[in-house]
Amino acid sequence: MRFSDIPGHKEIKAQLRQLVDSGRIPHALLLEGPEGIGKHALARAFIQYVTCSNRRNGDSCGVCPACVQHAALQHIDTIYTFPYVKPASSKTYVCDDYLRDFIDFVNDSPYMDTTKWAIKLGNPNTKPVIYVDEATELIRKLSYAPHSSRYKSVIIWQADKLNDTAANKLLKLIEEPPGQAIIVMTSSEPMNILPTVYSRVQRIKVPRHADEEVANFIMTTTDTDVNMAVSLAPLARGSFLQAIQLVEKRNDTERYLEKFISLMRLAYQRDIHALKEWANETGGEKRDYIVGYLEYMARMLRENFISNLHDASFTLMMPAESNFSKNFARFVNERNVIGLYEAVSQAIVDIRGNANTRIVLFDLAITVILLLKQ
Repeated sequence: MRFSDIPGHKEIKAQLRQLVDSGRIPHALLLEGPEGIGKHALARAFIQYVTCSNRRNGDSCGVCPACVQHAALQHIDTIYTFPYVKPASSKTYVCDDYLRDFIDFVNDSPYMDTTKWAIKLGNPNTKPVIYVDEATELIRKLSYAPHSSRYKSVIIWQADKLNDTAANKLLKLIEEPPGQAIIVMTSSEPMNILPTVYSRVQRIKVPRHADEEVANFIMTTTDTDVNMAVSLAPLARGSFLQAIQLVEKRNDTERYLEKFISLMRLAYQRDIHALKEWANETGGEKRDYIVGYLEYMARMLRENFISNLHDASFTLMMPAESNFSKNFARFVNERNVIGLYEAVSQAIVDIRGNANTRIVLFDLAITVILLLKQ
């Protein structure tokens, strides 16, 4: 991964490049910022720049042995640490046991979709963790001298997933890495990193991408015209990952809007029979689709409530959504918005917990009836 392979982040690249060129490489670095903006790619490009034997024009060359190995995520002196799901057995599991899956995941999802990683691990309902076993393994690996470069390096994806035991075990390593070692962490939730770890790393805040960058990314990586790309870009909130997800779910989003409009109109009319049919029809979809719809519903409730401020710069809606909201927004107000949002959130929890989808959705529909006219 070269700096030139990563769109945007000109200032961050320059900052990382300067650390290397000036010989002031920190022993522990944290790249923090929103999900899906390329932090892991920046970490990879930084380490590749450090180890490249023929840097030129402020970037790694891409063709020396070190660069070729980094491109395949197989550099002998670079260790990848990431959260995983440990099976219920007495065996010790570490990241090396999942490395092949992780390499495939990074190649398939360069903006590090955490949902796809959980699915690849085979247990999407369990949150991956970095366990103390991996911390012990890191300490062991870093005790050896590097083989082919000046530095041993560690890239820790989602450092906030270090459990407390693992984080505490790594404290001394982070404060005083053995020999020539570099630890680069990335995190979308730095507030969840153990404070004693967070205080011991040099931190670089990676900002979200500008809407113009997101729109250009959508147009250059997907079959999307300029008008649609410009409409989708603000909804991505500066995240290339969210932009990809929006494009992938574009057809679903159109159906989500239809279902949202149908639910709200039927709830306003208090048509119990039609709402039961709506719940039966929607409940017949796959759980992932239903959860996606409910997450969309939560967003639409939030955006409609905000639109009552009558400032278009605060709302993030597609043209078709805005057209419906012109007349609907007044029904989502300070008296009912919290209740509506909590009802949708609980429905998501219930459906992810394998509750009967039709019952959950019908119960949600009745709740919407009770709240909508408040």
